[in-house]
Amino acid sequence: MRIAVTGSTGKLGTVVARELRAAGHEVIGLDVQGVRGAGFVKVDLTDYGEVIDALGGVGDRHDGVDALVHLAAVPAPGIRPDVSTFHNNITASFNVFWAATRLGIDRIVYASSETVLGLPFDTPPPYIPVDEEYPARPESTYSLVKHLEEQMAIELVRWNPDLSITALRFSNVMNPEDYAAFPDFDADARLRKWNLWGYIDARDGAQAIERTLDVAGPGFERYIIAAADTVMSRPNTELVAEVFPDVPLRGELGVNETLLSIDKARRELGYNPQYSWRDS
Repeated sequence: MRIAVTGSTGKLGTVVARELRAAGHEVIGLDVQGVRGAGFVKVDLTDYGEVIDALGGVGDRHDGVDALVHLAAVPAPGIRPDVSTFHNNITASFNVFWAATRLGIDRIVYASSETVLGLPFDTPPPYIPVDEEYPARPESTYSLVKHLEEQMAIELVRWNPDLSITALRFSNVMNPEDYAAFPDFDADARLRKWNLWGYIDARDGAQAIERTLDVAGPGFERYIIAAADTVMSRPNTELVAEVFPDVPLRGELGVNETLLSIDKARRELGYNPQYSWRDS
């Protein structure tokens, strides 16, 4: 496929673009910054005219795309003022989704976030491991936008029965060079309690996107995407007893298995994480 990837110069986007190309796809990167080249178009995603023009065709670069991977955003709360984060992220996502539907691009995969699960879990989760079954619990402006994006996608696929939109609720994205810091987390279980000690290797994030592009059908669906393990060497039973002693347990915790359940992604997408900080 020819695939447009927004946020193609970001931490996850760089790896996704590389891995999709390695899998044989043609990738058109769309971002507000980057080096001009055959596979990249500089575009302000908050400008709808630029977005629809960039997706529809740019000179001799391309004449349209088959699918869209939307990763561009202010990537976390606290980087910019709340109102700036809200305006940038919701506007960019609406522009990208709307332009795609207008152009007949009917396969969209985008980065939602683990934050809709209730991070930083100052209010404990309803149960552990967490999954996609309980209602969104946004606790920040950034997370509020991620929730609203999912609601927007639900309505867009209702209006367009052939449209496929999949929200991947990515955990904290890591690259191999980040793993050197992981052993220090063991000293204080509360350092990483904010996302139930989760993470996702960017290469496995790319795998999840590729699997979704291959198998997702019409309609909207959401999936938690995390590594198969936690960031901790300490066992899950010890961590949960210390930090979330009153939270009900739903199923086996395993020793170091992820507490951000990826069962649905495994079952429906064929997602199978390959990378762990323990192997670095």
